[in-house]
Amino acid sequence: MASDPLFYVMAIAMLIVVGILLTGIGGFARGGEFNRKYANRLMRWRIIAQFVAVVLILLFVWIRSGG
Repeated sequence: MASDPLFYVMAIAMLIVVGILLTGIGGFARGGEFNRKYANRLMRWRIIAQFVAVVLILLFVWIRSGG
């Protein structure tokens, strides 16, 4: 499983989602100008990154099942 390059791409996509999520949570907790300026943009980026990660996960499962 770990020898499949798609596994690493999928893992990187999930780490990107976590990074965006933590940045958004940190900005929300701190508040201020950063939150006012970037909160909606970070939310959009997270949704797009989550979509890409879910598609990669489904592709990985489909390929591994013999699809």
